[in-house]
Amino acid sequence: MKKSTLAVAVALGAIAQQAGAAGFIDDSKVTLGLRNFYINTDNRDSAAGTAANKRAGVQNKQEEWGQGFDLRFISGYTQGTVGFGLDAIGLLGVRLDSGGGTNGATASSYGGTVFPSKSNGEAVDNYSSLGLTAKAKISQTELKLGTLQPKLPVIVTNDGRLLPQTFQGGQITSNDLNKDLTLVAGQIEKAKGRNSSNVDNLSISGANSRGVNWRDSNKFYYAGGDYKITKDLTAQYYYGNLEDFYKQHFLGLTHNWAIGPGVLKSDLRYFNSSDDGKNGHESAYFSSGNYSGVNSGRGKVDNNLYSGLFLYTVAGHTFGGGYQVSNGSSDFPWLNQGDGSSAYITTDMQIAKFARAGERTWQARYSYDFAKVGVPGLTAGVVYLKGTDIDTVNGSRAEFTGQSEWERDITVAYVVPEGVFKNVGVAWKNAMWRNDVAAARDQDENRVIVSYTYAFK
Repeated sequence: MKKSTLAVAVALGAIAQQAGAAGFIDDSKVTLGLRNFYINTDNRDSAAGTAANKRAGVQNKQEEWGQGFDLRFISGYTQGTVGFGLDAIGLLGVRLDSGGGTNGATASSYGGTVFPSKSNGEAVDNYSSLGLTAKAKISQTELKLGTLQPKLPVIVTNDGRLLPQTFQGGQITSNDLNKDLTLVAGQIEKAKGRNSSNVDNLSISGANSRGVNWRDSNKFYYAGGDYKITKDLTAQYYYGNLEDFYKQHFLGLTHNWAIGPGVLKSDLRYFNSSDDGKNGHESAYFSSGNYSGVNSGRGKVDNNLYSGLFLYTVAGHTFGGGYQVSNGSSDFPWLNQGDGSSAYITTDMQIAKFARAGERTWQARYSYDFAKVGVPGLTAGVVYLKGTDIDTVNGSRAEFTGQSEWERDITVAYVVPEGVFKNVGVAWKNAMWRNDVAAARDQDENRVIVSYTYAFK
């Protein structure tokens, strides 16, 4: 039995003995999240040759529609010096349509855009999973073992499809040293993709090809903290290490400054990423990036990423701009099983991430809250990014330099503020991505999401 499984079993035994104690039940919460999700992606021809994509089974059109159910039980804690608790998350996705076979599954994937695939490549009718998390608390220190959904600079849970991604492992969080200092440490062993019922080991782009070339690790360590220097200024440091792949240091600084009638938010981030273990000398563990002349077209992790994002909010309007630089031989590394993942960078957009080797990216943003003109619950926004100076290799392992990409995202969302349908949300997300990157295709994408969360009392 694995150590994490044994620890959960012991904790569950302790909880079972005290489950009737006040606090465990009285402070518990049960919610049911409903999400109706439709996505349509149009893979267009671009400057990059598409013959290889077609041979690999990449579809010109990807379309899926489904209904998701997210049932959660969050317990309180038993009484005593050490309080025990148990959380549970049950996920179910039901296929409503898979676009007549255009579900996005390829020869190198086990799932489509939204749903897992059968052996013949067709989308399954439904998929589900159950996650349990045992927890214990002493004063302001909390330990969790089991299913986790961390949202930290070095590990971010993805929730961009029908059902969310989850991780398996343990995490401890503490505010005991100082009320303004939050310390976090943990270890992750497995991940369950957003289009899967199964858990997999961890990997990165370049080594995450499905099949015989798949390389992975079951140990991701992380630690760090947030320190609230003042009510408007917060500093962060985090460290992450995916064994045999990469080590990563993160420094962050956020500040809110009241200027005139509005507020300026500054968000500064720096990542330093380097190779670890087999990634430094075994090609099967290499990362994607700019490695001209290398037989595999890949190499060891070597990346420094700097970014700054500035947002000014006044009278319902938010104006923003930012710049990011990705230096080094490799693309920016993050936990990536190849089935959809998120990275804590200001350029992680609906389609692209703008974090390739050598890439320089500027962005402009605007959003508006229509509550200021008497329509509460209605918001809209647009983001435009332009990335240049990309360094990579083409299918012949020849160096490509000076490539570029751009993306424009539009979001319109409405949450019913009152009445019978209070808290029902409707959102439309439209994205357009154009590029001249080797082996990539232009994309247009639309998503329509209807959501509602019911809290049981």
